[in-house]
Amino acid sequence: MCRYRIALLACCFYFCAAAAQPSATPVASPQTTDTRKTSPPYTGDLSIFESPGREQRLQIDRVMDILGIGLGKSVADIGAGSGWFTVRAARRVGEGGKIYAVDINPEATRYIKDRAEKEQLHNVTTILAKEDDPLLPASQVDAVLLLKTYHEVAKPVRLLRNLQTSLRQGAKVGIIDRNGNGENHGVHRKVVIQEANEAGYELIGSYDFVKDDMDYFLVFAPRQ
Repeated sequence: MCRYRIALLACCFYFCAAAAQPSATPVASPQTTDTRKTSPPYTGDLSIFESPGREQRLQIDRVMDILGIGLGKSVADIGAGSGWFTVRAARRVGEGGKIYAVDINPEATRYIKDRAEKEQLHNVTTILAKEDDPLLPASQVDAVLLLKTYHEVAKPVRLLRNLQTSLRQGAKVGIIDRNGNGENHGVHRKVVIQEANEAGYELIGSYDFVKDDMDYFLVFAPRQ
């Protein structure tokens, strides 16, 4: 009987100790932004973004109204490309405003700088950014737009987190993209909402008026 009790106690001790140890098998976690598929950044002819009728298809004036872009505002165009949105926002905010044209492609930032000079837009500043950091000045930005760019961002959560330090009180972040699997020049809106939430943002607006029913316009604000 004594030996039985000793064996039983030893068995209980073994199972309790085993339960206290971390599992050797890793627990699967949801797919994160730094592992999901993305599309390669566009490096071709920048004039492709100047297609006729794009302004009407995207209803860009309505987009700027929703983001609160007006006279004197400071705006970041992340993934600026040819500067298609940059120049329109620059005219909207006037000389008292500021536009930051952000891109990771040095050819794009050079293109926009030349374009702004030719169009005499003196309120445009170009920024050659990192893939996970837009390198914007702290507490200077009232509105942000990522126009058909988010699906190319390799580290979206980190980029959105780093973006927060540049935002002023009440700033809005807009993302226009199309539903897709990440590598087909689109990413599903549910993924964008999940990633923005992970980065510390809340969804404050969702619209479907841009281009067609494959596209969406989401608006976020830093979570308080």
